Amino acid sequence: MRRIKILEEKLFVFLSAFMTYSLIAVLAFIILVIFVKGFNALSLDMILKTPKGGYYYGGEGGVLNAIAGSVYIAFGATLIAILIGMPAALYINVQLVRYKRTQNTIRYFLDALWGIPSIVYGAFGFALMLFFGMNASLLAGIITVALLISPIMVRTFDEVLSTIPKGLHEASLALGSTRTETAFRVMFKQGFSGFITAILLSFGRGIGDAASVLFTAGYTDNIPVNLDEPAATLPLAIFFQLGSP
Repeated sequence: MRRIKILEEKLFVFLSAFMTYSLIAVLAFIILVIFVKGFNALSLDMILKTPKGGYYYGGEGGVLNAIAGSVYIAFGATLIAILIGMPAALYINVQLVRYKRTQNTIRYFLDALWGIPSIVYGAFGFALMLFFGMNASLLAGIITVALLISPIMVRTFDEVLSTIPKGLHEASLALGSTRTETAFRVMFKQGFSGFITAILLSFGRGIGDAASVLFTAGYTDNIPVNLDEPAATLPLAIFFQLGSP
């Protein structure tokens, strides 16, 4: 019996290690292929210049407009999502700690929002643009991407806070701290590293999405300097490059 348990444990360790290293190998292979295939096309002009005339047909220029637009949209959307997600997650885990049914209901709806395809958020953002009489712009792209990543941000913050030992929360309240003080002086400090991870994940989700900004941010060969100007993004730049003859 003991020998069977040892074999099961060794098999589990082997399978876990095999799957882990397989994923690493696949990622390394993808990066290697991209680097080898695209090395000849890499240059400083590609990342430091905007597209010139005929760029999409092999002309001169680069994708600085798309890099800047992607960073602007992802940064602005992430900032809005933080302002929404942090208070919401703290409210769920501090103020609603005694209301499990309400907590679970909110988490259910957040999970549902998380699973909605990004093209649906893009269509919703486009509908908002029409309602408010807005044109495709940097601001519209930021708002749409913020709607997309806010459920991710709230839910990830919530998971981080739920891993903090309940004893810390109870001890803080027992020592006379208010729930607000407990939220920011205890829960926030304990989950800070997890919050950074959640922010980076949400930023990555926002900067890499194409469907949500397809109809809202528009596209331009220039770097936007105002919120009401259209903005290019890297995913759409790749899409247009692939669609060019």
